[in-house]
Amino acid sequence: MIQENVSIMPSENSTVQTTSLHMHSEKYFPFPFGWLTGYLAILVGAGMTFVVQSSSVFTSAITPLIGIGVISIERAYPLTLGSNIGTTTTAILAALASPGDKLAAAFQVALCHFIFNVLGILLWYPVPLSRLPIRMARFLGEQTAKYRWFAVLYLILCFLLLPSIVFALSMAGWQVVVGFCVPCVAVLLCIVVVNRLQLQKPHLLPWWLQTWDHLPLWMHSLKPMDKIITRVTLCCRETRNNDHSRTSPEDLPQLSECEAEKNLAPLAQNGPALIYSFETETGAVFDSLNGKSSRL
Repeated sequence: MIQENVSIMPSENSTVQTTSLHMHSEKYFPFPFGWLTGYLAILVGAGMTFVVQSSSVFTSAITPLIGIGVISIERAYPLTLGSNIGTTTTAILAALASPGDKLAAAFQVALCHFIFNVLGILLWYPVPLSRLPIRMARFLGEQTAKYRWFAVLYLILCFLLLPSIVFALSMAGWQVVVGFCVPCVAVLLCIVVVNRLQLQKPHLLPWWLQTWDHLPLWMHSLKPMDKIITRVTLCCRETRNNDHSRTSPEDLPQLSECEAEKNLAPLAQNGPALIYSFETETGAVFDSLNGKSSRL
């Protein structure tokens, strides 16, 4: 038997008070086998990805369901991990189709892909405290909901700037990479530890570390950057509006009387009431079936 949890959440609108029912249903195995539900979701994600042969298609399909609350992020996490396993079947099938003399090498590469993804799941899923991607996803979602440009900035940093910096440092040698990355990682770990202590046990910190308010605003908040980006976008919008306002009616293309009647004919077909008003004002009669006009 599988248990189902359903919660109904009321919400209020500022203008009209309405009650919206947010149905959030999740199914679990009965106690004490509830922990097996996530692993079943991993198998489901792997199977569905094997069917569609694309992890991108599967994750893109469940993303809107997460947004509307049909699937929780805790349930989507094992599904996504399973899709990472399912996508390795494509490489395995391609390796099995290799010639006999290259089958061993191709299959070894495909197995490396498979084992790498399995080890990633063993690292980031079995222990609940190690499920950092869920908390990271929540943080990124909250920041994107507050600052819409944050998603674009995240993509540029993680997929363009940071890989380019690491590649440039790797060209200089591993000594340079270690000398640059180790201090950066150490600073980030210190910031994370201090943030956790500020939230849970601030009394253990000295007074100047109990809050970041003594630092400049741009060092602990995105509001200054948001003001700059908002100002730039508003300037671009005002420039575009000024360009549209400079266009005079004489610059617009002038339509002849016949062309104007042709443009009004489809409108008359969709709204029969337009026929009578246009007929009484101009004396024109439209054929709603053929879209033709004639004068009385």
